Amino acid sequence: MAGVETLIRDLRLRRGRERRGLALAEGIRLVEEALNARITLRHAAVSPALEATPRGAALKTALGVAGVPLTEMDDRALAGLADTEHPQGVIAVFEPPSWSLDMLTPHAGDVVVVLDGVQDPGNVGAIARTALGLGAIGMIALKGTAELTNPKVVRGSMGALFRFPAVSATDAECLDWAKRVGAALWVTDSTGERPGGHRLTAPVALVLGNEGAGIRPEIEREASRRLAIPLARGVESLNVAVAAGILLYEVRRDA
Repeated sequence: MAGVETLIRDLRLRRGRERRGLALAEGIRLVEEALNARITLRHAAVSPALEATPRGAALKTALGVAGVPLTEMDDRALAGLADTEHPQGVIAVFEPPSWSLDMLTPHAGDVVVVLDGVQDPGNVGAIARTALGLGAIGMIALKGTAELTNPKVVRGSMGALFRFPAVSATDAECLDWAKRVGAALWVTDSTGERPGGHRLTAPVALVLGNEGAGIRPEIEREASRRLAIPLARGVESLNVAVAAGILLYEVRRDA
């Protein structure tokens, strides 16, 4: 058991995840999503709390059927390893999907979300979940954006990152990709135009920036359109995940 505890503690750190190429999923729903998406689960730590509900008991059985090695420990020991207050008796070690920019091949009307320095991991996860739900085909994370295997990002995505191509890239790589696939860069800008009303005749890379600093000049100057959400008087901005949902809904209506 000591080896599993060491592994889980190591994967709570970015350097551990990068070195091992693994990440963590906590809680019944997230581990269910990983199983359903056929993500490779290397190991799972479980405690009696998992079998406290029929759903949890069914998950433990499914993990066994799938051949996932299980380590049993008491509830207190598992809680000490968890990143959440209520891990529900299960922490799984998984191999993140190997996505690349070459896998993002959008067609006219498709939208790819680009995150430019979105630092809060909860927001990054929520944007991935929203983007998948609203029909975007992928997500690109630029420098300064929360790491995509951060446990809070994985948790905030509610399993979206198991199914949704999400790639880390440099500014240059992103711009080269946009030119290669013919994607128009649309950026958020408080002085921009209202979204909607533009029929999508090409793929769109919708760029969402840091709530404080906005979008970097290297990206902003390549934009072909600037979008703003009309706000009530005296309101300066929205949470970036909320803004992502509104903009994606409006842009996708024109697809």
